[in-house]
Amino acid sequence: MPMLSDPSAKYSAFPQVPLTDRQWPTRTITAPPRWLSTDLRDGNQAIVDPMDAHKKNRFFDLLVEIGVKEIEVGFPSAGATEFDFISGLVQSGRVPDDVLVQVLTQSREDLIRTSFASLTGAKQAIVHLYNAVSPAWREVVFGMTREQVRDIAVRGAKVMRDEAAQQPGTDWYFQYSPETFSTAELDFSLEVCEAVMEVLAPTPEHPIILNLPATVEAATPNIYADQVEYFIRNLPNRDSAVISLHTHNDRGTGVAAAELALMAGADRVEGCLFGNGERTGNCCLVTMALNMYTQGIDPRLDFSDIDRVIETVEYCNELPVHQRHPYGGELVYTAFSGSHQDAIKKGFAAHEVQNDPHWRVPYLPIDPADLGRTYEAVIRVNSQSGKGGFAWVLEQDQGLKLPKKMQADFSPHVQRMADELGRELGAADIWEAFKRAYHVQTSEKRFQLVDYDERRASDGTRLFSGTIAVDGVEQSVSGRGNGLISSVLSTIEKAFGLQLEIVDYSEHALTTGRDSQAAAYLECRDGEGNTIWGCGIDEDVATASVRSVLSAANSAVAKTP
Repeated sequence: MPMLSDPSAKYSAFPQVPLTDRQWPTRTITAPPRWLSTDLRDGNQAIVDPMDAHKKNRFFDLLVEIGVKEIEVGFPSAGATEFDFISGLVQSGRVPDDVLVQVLTQSREDLIRTSFASLTGAKQAIVHLYNAVSPAWREVVFGMTREQVRDIAVRGAKVMRDEAAQQPGTDWYFQYSPETFSTAELDFSLEVCEAVMEVLAPTPEHPIILNLPATVEAATPNIYADQVEYFIRNLPNRDSAVISLHTHNDRGTGVAAAELALMAGADRVEGCLFGNGERTGNCCLVTMALNMYTQGIDPRLDFSDIDRVIETVEYCNELPVHQRHPYGGELVYTAFSGSHQDAIKKGFAAHEVQNDPHWRVPYLPIDPADLGRTYEAVIRVNSQSGKGGFAWVLEQDQGLKLPKKMQADFSPHVQRMADELGRELGAADIWEAFKRAYHVQTSEKRFQLVDYDERRASDGTRLFSGTIAVDGVEQSVSGRGNGLISSVLSTIEKAFGLQLEIVDYSEHALTTGRDSQAAAYLECRDGEGNTIWGCGIDEDVATASVRSVLSAANSAVAKTP
């Protein structure tokens, strides 16, 4: 069936929240929330092959390592596998003292009792109770009235209270979710939460967690923020409640909704690493945390080695992290476009010399090095790339800092290789293209330096004498000039009739230290006015300059019809 020409005949716009004096738009996020990972529960139930105990343990250890202090470890009443994992985790003593484990249960007496049993022996734990409250679930799924739905929550809260009293050795925390909060009437969500609070009697010292799920994301993020602000402003005993968020990504704005709802006054965020979860996923904790980091806020989650985090998540979920996923994707610190590459290259160069410590590199909102990524991955080369891209790759891979005009001269060689291969070029490809273009460290050249000697004559000029192999045949040559380079050019012209005129010359060390090599770049003009470039590399800077002359001579010969 095709899309409707008039979708309003089938779908209705989401209603606005009656909040004319909303405060959240003028607020900013200045501190991280409490984070809860639901990877082992919401994330686990959303993958084709749920994690076994080995994978769940590995994922748990990762979450602890990166600093997550609240972890929803499962749904113990779902079956023996879930129960045994949770019970085993608690009994093993592997839960750090500063980490709260959480389990989820529907508001049914037998399921609640099973949930408490799975946590027997825990030092502290959260039991998370939920039931759906929105009209679609009440009327379509359950066929219940408001009063009946509220009573389900109240009965569940009473069982939680009584079960906790039977295990006084555990410091129990209670969480309640009016599931489908985002599509429910706000007054009813408040009514149910107030009723649960009356049963559980939270205090400011031991508050209840009220989790407000966007079980299905049905409106723009500002609507969810309005809902959360309205709820907070109308909740009695607000100081005895931690307001938690659990956004889904049905409209693609799960992170944005959570950020705006934090501005609306929430305290806590639930989500999964890289946004796994039912349907289109949950709020991505990595994205949200690093969004804060780029605003100068310590998120208290450590992604210094993001590739190792990705490796574990992909192994446990058997789902790939998308190449374009914010912060973590393989290609998010990669530029193929020539203009992007040039801007990034200039940004890095400026960052190295400027006194301002603040990060200001175009196209990169975060320094990849902060996440354990190397700069080599920032710029990659294909047929769409410009000279800034391959110049960056050559600099990072080989230490070569090509003069600007030489970059332009080399560009057609790279473009030709990219077109011929029809794929992205790696650093090895670009280095190979450079060696061929300028006859560097390759046997594909007419003139090759064997050895040489250079000395100053009595009249102040420089005398060059040496052996050059011409097409493999060694030949003794000599010449005179005002300097070393001019004496080599003079030798080339005298011995082989090749006339080249110096336009510009530059050199630099490839690395630091005693064993560093030098690179020399020579711009010449031949007898017909054509620009010829040469490059020489050697441990000795003088020899590198001699090699740059021979490189230019080989380039000139190669251009001769």
